[in-house]
Amino acid sequence: MKKIVRKNLLDSRLTAARRRRLTKLAQRPDSDIDFSDIPPLGETFWQNAVRNPFYRPLKKQLTLRLDADIIAWLRRKGKGYQTRANAFLRAAMLRDLDQRRGKKRLVASRTQRQRG
Repeated sequence: MKKIVRKNLLDSRLTAARRRRLTKLAQRPDSDIDFSDIPPLGETFWQNAVRNPFYRPLKKQLTLRLDADIIAWLRRKGKGYQTRANAFLRAAMLRDLDQRRGKKRLVASRTQRQRG
């Protein structure tokens, strides 16, 4: 079995030399950036874009108490009941986030109308 190694930028410390280089780069104006080797991305690029197929969200193990009938319902379709439960929870989370964003947009548009 091979050992899986994951590196994160947060794992390496920011040395004084790195900090100086980053500070120097941050002070440069955007007009100094050379974009000649980066082709402009058209609308078709984003239409054909797909989510990274190698992306896997970090999983955390926990103990969760569910009603017996819910577990039976999830298991009835066979193997993968935990994955299905995760998918249901993710869908609920995304729906909740969309509703919150919608409320924020609604409040912002009402505020603009009241000011205008």
